[in-house]
Amino acid sequence: MTNPNFANDPEQTESDLVRLERRWTELLSELRVAQTGTQILTGFLLSLVLQPLFQSITAGEKLLYLCLVILAVLATVLAIAPVSFHRAVFGRPGAKASIVASTHLILRLTLVVISLVLSGTVAFVFAIAVDESAGIIAGIIAFIGIGIAWVVTPYRALRGLPR
Repeated sequence: MTNPNFANDPEQTESDLVRLERRWTELLSELRVAQTGTQILTGFLLSLVLQPLFQSITAGEKLLYLCLVILAVLATVLAIAPVSFHRAVFGRPGAKASIVASTHLILRLTLVVISLVLSGTVAFVFAIAVDESAGIIAGIIAFIGIGIAWVVTPYRALRGLPR
């Protein structure tokens, strides 16, 4: 008897090579979003130091800012890394599985770093606009919101699905 959960699941009927190609295409689509987002956020953070108000922020706010710049650059590097990896191993027999697995891991790491940069940026902006306490609270709320959207919701959607 056919399981209705598998009725439209291409993974049940596709070959290993077709599955790898499909997964690579899906990862590329996700990477495009991550790359654009990290590049825009990094550019935003890099431009802040050129603003007149930047000179009046506290030492703690400057430290947070510099940590955010480092994390944003790391997120950008991670989001672009699969391109370099793909170029290095492209065309080698059996490389596709390694490319897909490595890119999957890199993309997950990128999302973790992006979540830190986003919540930290919210904390930074609130600390400057309101005060340090508001920054801490806003950063925590942003981090929780990101966790719900990016981790809790997808894993809840997986409940009840076959492995």
